[in-house]
Amino acid sequence: MKNEKKKILFGEFVTGAGITRALEMGAGKVVEDVKSSNLRGRGGAGFPTGLKWFLTAKQESDEKFIICNADEGEPGTFKDRLLLMEQPEKILEGMAIAGFAIGASVGFIYLRGEYIYLRKGLEDAIASMTKNNFLGKNINGSNFSFDVEIRLGAGAYVCGEEFALISSMNGYRGEPRNKPPYPSEKGYRDKPTVVNNVETLCYIPYIVTKGAEWFKEHGTQASTGTKLFSVSGDVKHAGVCELELGITINQLLAEVGGEGAKSVQVGGASGLNVAEKDFDKPICFEGLPPGGSIIVFNHKRDMLHVLKNFMEFFVEESCGQCTPCREGNYRLLEGVKMLEKGECSVRYLKELEALCDVMKDSSKCGLGQTSPNAFLSIVENFKTEILYR
Repeated sequence: MKNEKKKILFGEFVTGAGITRALEMGAGKVVEDVKSSNLRGRGGAGFPTGLKWFLTAKQESDEKFIICNADEGEPGTFKDRLLLMEQPEKILEGMAIAGFAIGASVGFIYLRGEYIYLRKGLEDAIASMTKNNFLGKNINGSNFSFDVEIRLGAGAYVCGEEFALISSMNGYRGEPRNKPPYPSEKGYRDKPTVVNNVETLCYIPYIVTKGAEWFKEHGTQASTGTKLFSVSGDVKHAGVCELELGITINQLLAEVGGEGAKSVQVGGASGLNVAEKDFDKPICFEGLPPGGSIIVFNHKRDMLHVLKNFMEFFVEESCGQCTPCREGNYRLLEGVKMLEKGECSVRYLKELEALCDVMKDSSKCGLGQTSPNAFLSIVENFKTEILYR
């Protein structure tokens, strides 16, 4: 990659420095610094991490839990896999700091079922950090103890949603639930729980050791820090790259050798499809969704075929619990097949677009609320190509 400046996760790291500093600061100051850093969840939703910790820390409970969401199932996303493989100590240290901040003594890594081959490496890292007293009993001679366990998922995309994940961990079918109560009130075993993404937790040791103001020097005012992007598709340099939030699509394409692209799917299948006319827009929480997946399509790609691929995925992965998602995704896929055959009228296409709005407003979780994004954005950007085949 050309951009070698302002790296965080691909920068220098000293195992144990973060938890050591956190114990010196005290739990309240750790929460305050994470809030001040304006770190937002890197799993896609972008909820402020410090606020999530603050809400959980203030709950009165005999037990609290930290869950690392390693159920990376969004098509085109593989950044967390890299961190799990190459930098597990950062994840574990971030979990320990989070546990100290909210008053939890146990953390869980909810590992995607297809990532079972990573389990041994994670177990080795847990053992090593425990041996060095950065995990386990009385960390660094303090009164704080924190253990980490690994729980395997079973390959369900919907379990990337925090309540479906918690339901799975509680031994039930992985399904979302209505909110409130939120996990900060009733999560795992009905106890206050923080669920953070792998990448989110990796930033925590840096914020604790270097400070919130240092972290805010990266990115934009509203979207602080850097971001890992999983880049695939029609580019010269596919893989994971770390860039500052606020980078435009044109700038990102220049980094990965994707100049001359026809469109870019930002944020995975549930994100937005962006056409050339909008390549000057920034990727950040106040701009295009920074979910982490970047799929690049050149001018040889059939965008209706791309859309069909996405909709088949959502039909397969919907848990079926709520009608808008279960039936809505099926109808959208049916409409795509009609478009392929030239049997979908402009009027019916408008009805499908109205259905997308209903799904966004009434689906129970993020799957049904975001699955229409690809349909709406691809149809809007490539309506002529799709309708007049």
